[in-house]
Amino acid sequence: MQSYSHTPNLSRQIAAPQALSVTELNRQVKSLLESSFLTIHVEGELSNVVKASSGHWYFTLKDRDAQVRCAMFRNRNQYLKYKAKNGDKVVVRAKVSLYPGRGDYQLICDYMEESGVGSLQQAYEALKQKLQQQGLFDTAFKKPIPTHPQHLGVITSPTGAAVHDILTVLKRRFPSLPVTLFPTAVQGNDAAAQIVKAIELANEDGRCDVLIVGRGGGSLEDLWPFNEEIVAHSIFHSQIPIISAVGHEVDVSIADFVADLRAATPSAAAELISPDQQQILLRLQQIQQRLMQAWQRNHRQHQQKLQWTRARLRHPGDKLKEQAQKLDDLELRMQRAVRLNVERQKQQFNQWQQRYQRCSPQPRITAGQQRKDELQHRLTTLMQGLLKQNQLKLSGLAATLNSVSPLATLDRGYAIVQDETGKVIQDIDHIAMDNTVETRLANGRFISKVTQVIKE
Repeated sequence: MQSYSHTPNLSRQIAAPQALSVTELNRQVKSLLESSFLTIHVEGELSNVVKASSGHWYFTLKDRDAQVRCAMFRNRNQYLKYKAKNGDKVVVRAKVSLYPGRGDYQLICDYMEESGVGSLQQAYEALKQKLQQQGLFDTAFKKPIPTHPQHLGVITSPTGAAVHDILTVLKRRFPSLPVTLFPTAVQGNDAAAQIVKAIELANEDGRCDVLIVGRGGGSLEDLWPFNEEIVAHSIFHSQIPIISAVGHEVDVSIADFVADLRAATPSAAAELISPDQQQILLRLQQIQQRLMQAWQRNHRQHQQKLQWTRARLRHPGDKLKEQAQKLDDLELRMQRAVRLNVERQKQQFNQWQQRYQRCSPQPRITAGQQRKDELQHRLTTLMQGLLKQNQLKLSGLAATLNSVSPLATLDRGYAIVQDETGKVIQDIDHIAMDNTVETRLANGRFISKVTQVIKE
């Protein structure tokens, strides 16, 4: 008896668990069902079919031992060619859910066809086999997709999720890529003809070098325009390469087989054709570094050539003149080479700068321009320094040449005497009476006749 006397006190010390409301319970069960079951296919017999004034269908799907409530809303059943009626055996594509108002679990259907191979599936397989026999799927006819497209064309609904997904990917990866939308219906009876017309219009327009044709996911009936024969032939005969991006990854259409490239989704198509701007920026930095290294290497080579040329200089006289001419020639060649190299580097830098401006935000463009100006200033400063250094070296060599030149001897008051043949007279025995001689001074020359020879 004493042991039980403490039970009320213990119960007061332990907090009672918080109770769920019915609404919260149904909400959690609904969330659990929808997350546990993805899209499934269920086969059964229709019963209790009710077509509400709102356009929604409510029915029961049953077999011999069990049944389940189902709903198919107007935005899904209005595209069905098959009309549901009691007693039919069908296959539905649906998601498992729960109706909170009654606490009943149910199937939310987005597609229905009669049991067995549906008529649309039969038509799909028949057309696929026909077009394959005609060669429309052959890889030999596939046009290459440009690595760096200049203009993208998108053929899809202007209000669908596909165009939004494509533009979102391009904004992130390569915002400078121009995009032209060729709007068209992507489901319904008129969609196939509109898709064909949009492909023809894109080819006539001529601006785009690649096209994305597609839409978001849906049922087989939703995607059926991309399984039409006229669409397949239009894709095949397009002069512009086409990427097919129809539905989700699990959806495969006739357009996927005919197109030059198939993408699992519209977003994946945008990923395939758009270069990554971050990689381009990294490439620009690498090229800039390589340009600087190449210039420095070229500069060192020219310095080595200049030192080698100086080492080979010999004097005096004609040999020194010859070497001086060679030095001048090397200097001119070096100047031309440096100028050409600088111009080529500037042209390459300008080309990459233009690409950089198209794909980079403005702050990075400004930074690149400042960097270019700095490099150009440094190049100019280095060039001026190099030219000045070479001029000083040339002046020194000219002074050395002048110091050993015979003409410098004349400046010091001496004269050079030559006979009639121009030979320098170095010995008194080489001259005779009445000979005509030419005497060269620093600032001129005169001709005289020998009237007396005095030998000492």
